[in-house]
Amino acid sequence: MVMAIQTAGTTLSFLANLFNQFNQGGLVPKQIITLIIASVVLTSTLLGEIKIGFVQSDRIRAEYEEFRDAESQLQMEFRKVQMEYQMQLMELDSLKNAYETQRLMSSPEWRREKEQEIATKERNLQVFQAEKVGPEGLLYQKQAQMEFEILSKVKRAVDKVAAEKEYDYIIDGSVSLLFGNPAFDVTDDILYELRKYNISEDDK
Repeated sequence: MVMAIQTAGTTLSFLANLFNQFNQGGLVPKQIITLIIASVVLTSTLLGEIKIGFVQSDRIRAEYEEFRDAESQLQMEFRKVQMEYQMQLMELDSLKNAYETQRLMSSPEWRREKEQEIATKERNLQVFQAEKVGPEGLLYQKQAQMEFEILSKVKRAVDKVAAEKEYDYIIDGSVSLLFGNPAFDVTDDILYELRKYNISEDDK
């Protein structure tokens, strides 16, 4: 479930939103998130002066190079798996067609052999699907690992920006913000920090 607001130094709201965008999800209605934000901000205002920033998570996803690279890599892997699956499916269809064409003129032994061969190929195709694109398949595991690595960097960048600029809250402007003063938009700061991490990693 998408969390609306967190204090600096903890997992921020837009991290969960980025995760959902990466999976093309989004389970919490924006109206609910807006009410949560309004409630928290109002409570904090009554307690004293606060400083609120916002980030455009859709821009992070669109402009941060690692997100684009990860999506491209996953698409390539999926196309490769799809081609392998289609080839196996064509082999299975060819085997079935040959069986149907010849079974009336063939011996019972030949029919049993071909039926077993067809059943084996069908099982192999099911195993291939489960191993590659199933809930615990290789592509799912690879995507989950990529998401974890990227979102860990995003969280670290947000925490640093929030601490340096002394923000009490950073909200996700892509989820629920109808208007925001550009002076409080920290998207560019976060992108800058993320790219600094990439440069430092390349220098290692």
